[in-house]
Amino acid sequence: MKWTKLTIDTTCEAEDLISAFLEEEGVLGVQIEDNIPLTEEEMETMFVDLLPDDMPENDGTAKVSCFLDDTFDVQEIKDKVAAEIRRLSEFLPVGTGKITESETKEEDWRDNWKAYFKPFRLYDNIIIKPTWEEVPEDATDEDIVIEIDPGTAFGTGSHETTRLCIGQLKKYMKDGDEILDAGSGSGILSFVCNKLGAKHVLGIDIDPIAVDVAGENRDVNHIPAEAVEFKCGNVLEDQKLVESIGANYDIVVANILADVIIPMSAVVQKFMKDDGIFISSGIINIKEDEVRQALLDNNFDIVDTVYMNDWVSFVAKKHV
Repeated sequence: MKWTKLTIDTTCEAEDLISAFLEEEGVLGVQIEDNIPLTEEEMETMFVDLLPDDMPENDGTAKVSCFLDDTFDVQEIKDKVAAEIRRLSEFLPVGTGKITESETKEEDWRDNWKAYFKPFRLYDNIIIKPTWEEVPEDATDEDIVIEIDPGTAFGTGSHETTRLCIGQLKKYMKDGDEILDAGSGSGILSFVCNKLGAKHVLGIDIDPIAVDVAGENRDVNHIPAEAVEFKCGNVLEDQKLVESIGANYDIVVANILADVIIPMSAVVQKFMKDDGIFISSGIINIKEDEVRQALLDNNFDIVDTVYMNDWVSFVAKKHV
């Protein structure tokens, strides 16, 4: 299959906002290239031993690329991106905003990203490891090692939104909790919950391919199917699915887009125990106020708000 690649010339300030916009338009496989140097913490947690001597200096520019199959109207996406860049330019530098279109074969890009997905450490004792890499030499018996091959499903664990979720799960989850992972993608959050002591995890995703990928990753991590279960469906549209999920969850975690969290906030309490909590992430900072208001409008109390770069995570409880 041939894919259309769109590359947007922009700035480091705008790269996350453009990436989030593409994801909101249903475009997956977004790629960001910039020259922002790694911090010492990032070099340590990502097990980076050596960087090239000829690394270019960070000049503030970035390229955001995405790949479109034949289900997309390429010109429509280009027009929408151009309009979004014009909107963003009103309050931050966006660079040239030039959009370049090219064709690429699936085999040329589908697996190329694997060369850049290396094991990395989160919150001291969690190691995320691609299935094709070895466990890092400094791993100990106390470390939680999770193996992932995301395929075309969302979720390697490296994105800020996933890191925010994992941090909140470590903070609020208790042994024996029942967890609902809404928008489970590759399954990474479900597996973290299992390793942190959840009694049972149910992952829901609208993408059947993601559900299959998550099931395969569960097997790789030697997790019993009865401990972590995956279903395909949309809780905003499928009443039978809603009824089958039940209302016995201590935590509902949703690492998805703000435009999905907003309507989900009206239904998610159906799945929660009275003292349950709702952890939401995937929220770009310009959508923070909209999501906060949606939670408040739907009888939630916000008990925790955490930021990481341009991203926001809320922890909310039912208002009593």
